[in-house]
Amino acid sequence: LSGLWRNRRAFMIVLGFTAAGSLSFYTYTTYMQKYLVNTAGMDAKTASGVMTGALVIFMLLQPLFGALSDKIGRRTMMIIFGSMAALFTVPILSALQNVTNPYAAFGIIVMALMIISFYTSISGVLKAEMFPPEVRALGVGLSYAIGNALFGGSAEYVALSLKSAGIETTFFWYVSAMCLMAM
Repeated sequence: LSGLWRNRRAFMIVLGFTAAGSLSFYTYTTYMQKYLVNTAGMDAKTASGVMTGALVIFMLLQPLFGALSDKIGRRTMMIIFGSMAALFTVPILSALQNVTNPYAAFGIIVMALMIISFYTSISGVLKAEMFPPEVRALGVGLSYAIGNALFGGSAEYVALSLKSAGIETTFFWYVSAMCLMAM
């Protein structure tokens, strides 16, 4: 733990962008299908098809965004992720709130997943590079576990609680604020 304490700045940075990345990733992948059904009123089978197609595209984007990071750098990738996610989460989720066309929903979700790809394509290597080898497993594992549990794990609860309270759009701002802090 003393080695991790010496690297507390790296720990806090990894914790911050893991929190924002996990929250954004969860919002635009797992929660999105429920959002399309419960908020947009889309048929569950249609929403499932939209999400399956979007996630296939997302998977195919990962190597392309990884190659982009080799050209522009991982720091730049994280700045792009944080700024774009902070700026576009509210408009994207607001647009999806009233979407009726599954093709329009697919396009909007793919745009969101492209933003998330700036994070997901490099997060593993970036986290590993932030810590020296002697504390790498602890530094990455602990910061990932805390960030993912607190923010990715609670995302659905927070979103559905705010929806039940009649202030669902507050969740959009919550995700944006977390991405802004990570940037």
